Amino acid sequence: MFNVMASQRLILISVVWFLMQAAPCSAFTVNCSEPNQPALLKALTPLFNLSSIRPVMNTSTSTNVNITFIIYGILGVDEKSQLLMMYLWLYHKWMNEFISWDPTQCGSDNITLLKKKLWVPDIVIEQFMDENEAPHVPYVYLYSNGLVWESRPAKVVSSCNLDIYTFPFDIQNCTLTFNSYIHEKEDLDVSLETSVEHIMERSRHFMTTVGEWELLDIDAYKHRDNDYNEVRCHIRVRRRATLYVVNLLIPSIFLITIDLFSFLLPPQSVDRSSFKMTLILGYTVFLLIMNDLLPTTGHAVPLLNVFFSLCLALMVASLLETILITNLLCGSVKVSPVPHWIQVLVLQILGFLVFLPRKAKHSDVEQNVAVIKLDTVERRPHEKGPVVENRVVQELRSLSTDLRALRLQVEQQLDGSHSSEDWIQVGFIIDRLLFGIYILFVSVSFITIIIVWRNSYSQ
Repeated sequence: MFNVMASQRLILISVVWFLMQAAPCSAFTVNCSEPNQPALLKALTPLFNLSSIRPVMNTSTSTNVNITFIIYGILGVDEKSQLLMMYLWLYHKWMNEFISWDPTQCGSDNITLLKKKLWVPDIVIEQFMDENEAPHVPYVYLYSNGLVWESRPAKVVSSCNLDIYTFPFDIQNCTLTFNSYIHEKEDLDVSLETSVEHIMERSRHFMTTVGEWELLDIDAYKHRDNDYNEVRCHIRVRRRATLYVVNLLIPSIFLITIDLFSFLLPPQSVDRSSFKMTLILGYTVFLLIMNDLLPTTGHAVPLLNVFFSLCLALMVASLLETILITNLLCGSVKVSPVPHWIQVLVLQILGFLVFLPRKAKHSDVEQNVAVIKLDTVERRPHEKGPVVENRVVQELRSLSTDLRALRLQVEQQLDGSHSSEDWIQVGFIIDRLLFGIYILFVSVSFITIIIVWRNSYSQ
């Protein structure tokens, strides 16, 4: 074991001596005994002991690392955890100043080596939130001029500030930051090798996934701060909303439209409450079944969830209003009169707005009471006068008095039912008002959905 350690130390001293003597300010030239790759590998073997240090002749020189990538697939988005999952092909290039050889002498201008044989930059993605589950690629390309080229896949699970307010017509903008984990800008300079347009074109060409998300745009630039150089890439993706429109929006609009037309059913002859309760039950089951399609996050409430809540609230309000009208139609006529403020607000103002004006009342009860009182006074037994009426006239007067009293009682009963009629009128006005609110809500919702959908596809 001592001999092995001594031989390794001797090899390292020899390599350093050659570097200092042969090329103190340039790459060490490898001399191959034969023009083939085994000979080239044998000639490169002494340099593998330098894999732990940055491959520069002068430590004040920074190593330039050029990076590029291709988005091979957008795997999905986790709204609850605020994560974006993608599959990338990463490419890194840098110069190893310790190595160079003559391609003619060695028979090849490149060779494939294990990564552990050479120094590899520690380029990471800042937003990485999980382990890279992509297959490990252990090899790199080494060229005759000292250029090292690394290519590897990466399953990126990155943090992203997701805004799902316009779900399912949302567009997300996520950032990937490439930098060195430990080397500062004096040691490592990270830059983008190709243009953003080239990355975007190749990503669209190689992308195989046609899932929920589609790639819209890529923007990248080099950012310099006090300690590190980094490349920031902004990736914009858009959700394909057709699935959610077909499975969520259209059935919900159908159910709310059926409830809207249920206002055309006459409440006095048809049991509308049973029909509306069935609709509410069906809508609740529909929301429970489709709950897995809705995003769950505490950051913001999607506009679609608000739409569903308003639909359910309108259905419940229409059921309560139907119960009110049914109670007024089937209730007793001996109800308390309508308060004055309800008469002004509902019967007059709202009734005028929904085109149901209050019906005018024609009653002469007070006149009949005055006539009966006058007749009673005229027929008192102690009245004065020499006029003597015969028996037939008296019977006719008595009959007329009874008929007037009967008429007075009937009109008093009708007057008592006026309060019931007013309450029924209040119910019909509320029914018409809720019908108008339904029409307005459905119209505004439909127009808003069309506008948001159109704006998402115009970007």
